[in-house]
Amino acid sequence: MTQTDPNRVLIFDTTLRDGEQSPGATMTHEEKLEIAQLLDEMGVDIIEAGFPIASEGDFAAVSEIAKQSQNATICGLARANFKDIDRCWEAVKHARSPRIHTFIGTSPLHRAIPDLTMDEMADRIHDTVTHARNLCDNVQWSPMDATRTEWDYLKRVVGIAINAGATTINIPDTVGYTAPEESADLIRQLIAEVPGAEDVIFATHCHNDLGMATANSLAAVAGGARQIECTINGLGERAGNTALEEIVMALKVRHDIMPWSTGVDTTRIMNISRRVATVSGFAVQYNKAIVGKNAFAHESGIHQDGMLKNAETFEIMRPADVGLTETNIVMGKHSGRAALRSKLNNLGYELADNQLNDMFVRFKALADRKKEVFDEDLVALMRDTAVEVGNERIQVKFLRVICGTEAPQSADLTLTIDGKDEQVTATGDGPVDATFNAVKKLFPHEAHLQLYQINAVTEGTDAQATVHVRLEQDGRIATGQSSDTDTVVASAKAYVTALNRLLVRLGKTAPDADVKGISYKDVG
Repeated sequence: MTQTDPNRVLIFDTTLRDGEQSPGATMTHEEKLEIAQLLDEMGVDIIEAGFPIASEGDFAAVSEIAKQSQNATICGLARANFKDIDRCWEAVKHARSPRIHTFIGTSPLHRAIPDLTMDEMADRIHDTVTHARNLCDNVQWSPMDATRTEWDYLKRVVGIAINAGATTINIPDTVGYTAPEESADLIRQLIAEVPGAEDVIFATHCHNDLGMATANSLAAVAGGARQIECTINGLGERAGNTALEEIVMALKVRHDIMPWSTGVDTTRIMNISRRVATVSGFAVQYNKAIVGKNAFAHESGIHQDGMLKNAETFEIMRPADVGLTETNIVMGKHSGRAALRSKLNNLGYELADNQLNDMFVRFKALADRKKEVFDEDLVALMRDTAVEVGNERIQVKFLRVICGTEAPQSADLTLTIDGKDEQVTATGDGPVDATFNAVKKLFPHEAHLQLYQINAVTEGTDAQATVHVRLEQDGRIATGQSSDTDTVVASAKAYVTALNRLLVRLGKTAPDADVKGISYKDVG
């Protein structure tokens, strides 16, 4: 990709690759295609669609995303070997604008893994980047753990990659180790001291282990980087990656001191943030910058008074800038399809007629239980409507619980398993525990419950509860979430959703699959 405007910063989104490496965040094939389309439409410059050599599922997703992309460059990741690079090229070659991204760990700790000397690694970098460039004229190279690599060696291998044909040099802060001043200096020195640096684009890839990913990325831009690698909601392994929404809004709001711009349509941020939270199973924390529920909320009396007089008193950006629009349409049980469609459009959802009909049935059922249906309720309904694993073996059909200070806590549960209804009654330490025990009785499995979390969608005693569940078995992790005005029902549905997803990850989608077996196939 040629850089013509010196103040233009390219946005490289790796939600589908690095973001998906968060434990439990693996997405289905259809979900990856949907997220890629949303990224493409919002103006992301480069989409890192996956790691094609990792699995057949990853290869298929990258290949399909490459074919469907209308605007963005589609990139695949490859380790520093010919097999990875060839597989990556096969996946991305049909894109309007393909890119191969190859990498190798250059710090002392990472060099010890393949047991290569500095010279041997240098030779491998030359050979693999040359091979990638012979296949594709857009090649990105990354020295993994660059911020802990010896300066002289980093400078040497960057020069080798440039000479071998790399068009983008990405400098990863793989473990979130650097700080802003150091981040800027590192890019600045590489550009100044490596021959040929003026002919390539320098990029930055920061992790948030010390909470400085956004600051480090912006500092790298000040040092001369013109590509930022990031993810929606900051999704990613450990503490996550640089958050796309923070980068683009920081550059937009503080353009007075950061004279760089992106091509991202910021009004699409909230929609894709919600969708990524749904498909990944990772809820956005309430106080998350830009996209958190409280990002534009004001409770302090002083703040509220100031907001009423002038919104700019306590808001440095408008909610509409990120796609939050307010309407005066109050939704309730008397609202019709037209009002629902209008409200959903304002929230960033465009539904086909059949989707609207399905959503309308769910909306009416909720409206019968609530006096007023808030925007957050509709988002929760959309989230539940969209969560499908493609091959659901288990569904919740009926649930009734008995609880209280004296009565035995029990759950009477009926599940539809592989098309057949099964019923059981189980007890437990509370209604949720009893419900989960009932699921295990009806569908025996060895999954461990790693996370159980409840959040109220709105205020009031009739509020929906959103429940998040994370299950783990044999190193495979899956998440599920569901919303309902009945917390126990939401818990059961979230647990079953996570279990269905886990079965897919374990390759146990057939009715005769042995859930307790240990010879699992990773299906991506």
